[in-house]
Amino acid sequence: MNHLELHPNIPPSNSSSILEAKALSRRFGGLIAVNDVSFTVNRNEIFGLIGPNGAGKTTLFNLITGMIQPSGGQLIYGGEDISRLRPHVIASKGIARTFQNIRLFGDRTALENVTIARHIHIKANFMTGVLGLPSASREEIQTERKAMQLLDLVGLSDRAYEKATNFPYGDQRRLEIARALALEPQILLLDEPAAGMNPSEKHQLSEFIREVRKHFNLTIILIEHHVPLVMGLCDRIAVLNFGKLIALGEPSIVRNDPAVIEAYLGND
Repeated sequence: MNHLELHPNIPPSNSSSILEAKALSRRFGGLIAVNDVSFTVNRNEIFGLIGPNGAGKTTLFNLITGMIQPSGGQLIYGGEDISRLRPHVIASKGIARTFQNIRLFGDRTALENVTIARHIHIKANFMTGVLGLPSASREEIQTERKAMQLLDLVGLSDRAYEKATNFPYGDQRRLEIARALALEPQILLLDEPAAGMNPSEKHQLSEFIREVRKHFNLTIILIEHHVPLVMGLCDRIAVLNFGKLIALGEPSIVRNDPAVIEAYLGND
């Protein structure tokens, strides 16, 4: 990978864990989507979140990123309770995500998509921009330079000025990851990054995720339905079923857990 200098907002902590869910729950009326879930995610690990459809995986992602608030329990990030913070505040603290359904600005170029995300780190205020002060101009140039570096990192710098809507599916996935990286996260949440990819693309994606983790010193949490990809990629895996955590551990342990086998294959 090409060298890219980012300066992430590292949460102060002496602990090996970076994120902790404590008895986390979320109810929607009479439905309990996440039910008393507790786990920790360690710094710099790739942590997988799997389970059958409707298990509560995306709800858990939405809780971590502040898109919804928990009905009970806590989320601790770098020693701070973030359970009730707004999404933009959580993003500014170093948690970024991609979505199951890609959410790019289709009518904007690839470079604009990444640059918009980097604006969270621009220090110049509105008036300095309006007045055209040198500090604002320098920051804009620096922002565009770093955005271009991120596009180069994901192999899209040669298409920087093309509209995102014209990109094939796999390239849109990479662009979305570049946009998430523009937030300078400490935790990157990937929601089904391999969806719609063929086996060769999935293998390339696994290698790419490993490189991103190493290059940016990141912690990565991913939801993925392709279980072989998760088993080969993740350091540890949490398994949800009907909102409850039914297994947690290394892939070799999780794949042989009777509760996990039953959740995916049924009693038969």
